[in-house]
Amino acid sequence: MHHEPDRSGNLILKDLHGHFHIVGDVHGCYDELLALLQKLGYEVYDDKSTGRYNVTPPKGCMAVFVGDLVDRGPNSPEVLRLVMDMVEQEVALCVSGNHDDKLYRKLMGRNVQVRHGLELTMAQLENYDQAFVRRVRDFLGQLPHHIILDEGRLVVAHAGLEERLHGRHSKSVRDLCLYGPTTGEVDAHGLPVRLDWAAAYSGVAVVVYGHTPVREPRWKNNTINIDTGCVFGGKLTALTYPDHVLTSVEAFDTYADSIRPFLHQPSH
Repeated sequence: MHHEPDRSGNLILKDLHGHFHIVGDVHGCYDELLALLQKLGYEVYDDKSTGRYNVTPPKGCMAVFVGDLVDRGPNSPEVLRLVMDMVEQEVALCVSGNHDDKLYRKLMGRNVQVRHGLELTMAQLENYDQAFVRRVRDFLGQLPHHIILDEGRLVVAHAGLEERLHGRHSKSVRDLCLYGPTTGEVDAHGLPVRLDWAAAYSGVAVVVYGHTPVREPRWKNNTINIDTGCVFGGKLTALTYPDHVLTSVEAFDTYADSIRPFLHQPSH
């Protein structure tokens, strides 16, 4: 059963119940991703004869990536190769993040600003053949913007999504999944001012997301942000669902400086 998003860009797999290991923003941190998967019990074997990774998950488990696989970190192509192979082997699902979407648009020949780490990803991809780059482009182009799992009890979106929009599709829903709600203003760093949609969330579904680095994941109204800023020297974190167990590996290095400070979330 190959999982592809419907034409609306949603991926509704309510018959999949997990366990799921939902992985925060990787941003090219390949070594940390490998360490986190191994810590979670995945066996990862790079088969040199086929050029593909063979990944054996723990029994009854699969990984779900919240997006932003690429940019800023040291090895975005290998993160892509591993995640693409996992998705192909149906041991992982993945939603698009804003960085993944921008890489896709760049590979499609669109006019995008090559900054915020995209310049590193493009340089790293120069070491790979055109067939691989085409595979990346095709993979990124078909990623859903949110995934609904476990009878609708679990929603994964890169920047989160309020309840009334679960399962909906429009350009505005897609933009919310990729970027989150903003005020339309920019801060002192020239970055969009983000709104905390989770503060008003009252949905039944657990929403797991990333996008804005936090020092520690905190539950807020049935939502949790698991982007713990690995590429900025933080951690790479996975949430095990439905057990609500957090598993992390510390970043092996600080690969980029965060313009936007880590968000300190008060405990609830």
